[in-house]
Amino acid sequence: MELLFSFGTFAIIAFLAAVSPGPDFLVVSKNSLAHSRTAGMWTALGVGSALLVHVTYTLIGIGLIISNSILIFSIIKILGAIYLIWLGCNILWSKSEHQILVSEAAPTYKAPLTAFKEGFLTNVLNPKATVFFVSIFTQFVSPGLPKIIQAAYGIEVAIIVALWFVALSAMLTMSLIKNKLGIVQNKLMKVMGVALILLGVKVAFDNR
Repeated sequence: MELLFSFGTFAIIAFLAAVSPGPDFLVVSKNSLAHSRTAGMWTALGVGSALLVHVTYTLIGIGLIISNSILIFSIIKILGAIYLIWLGCNILWSKSEHQILVSEAAPTYKAPLTAFKEGFLTNVLNPKATVFFVSIFTQFVSPGLPKIIQAAYGIEVAIIVALWFVALSAMLTMSLIKNKLGIVQNKLMKVMGVALILLGVKVAFDNR
């Protein structure tokens, strides 16, 4: 019973972390609106897969090393910041991203692998994900806990996050919502581009 309660609590924390606005939210929304539901869902799967990377290095102890090494953590932080800024600039510079998604206009195509890589890289290079897993896992996962249970926690959070973003993509590409958002698509894409750039700058200069 205690283990089930622990898994339930962990699930709630994972969900709350997923729904909070951040780079993952922006990149999934961008690909869903500018391209297609399929692109958004593949991006969501990329985010979920990246979480398994964070889970793996945290469980084997590397996460603790990264969190306590200024050099390693700084490298991850700078790489993540550069990637977010690049994504934001790419949105602002690309005319194809700014197409109005009205019902008679076909959205631009994004290959599933490309969408998956965007989601994967956005999450795996996010230094806050490292901090999240190291801090949260130390509260729920003890060294004496069986490896299969430790892995189950990681798989649980990856599934929850991936499902949330898949659901988000599905909601954003519903005809009613899509047509409403399509009216302001041009401005919305620019806002997302600027938001990604600002997030990248914030990550680069965040000393916490």
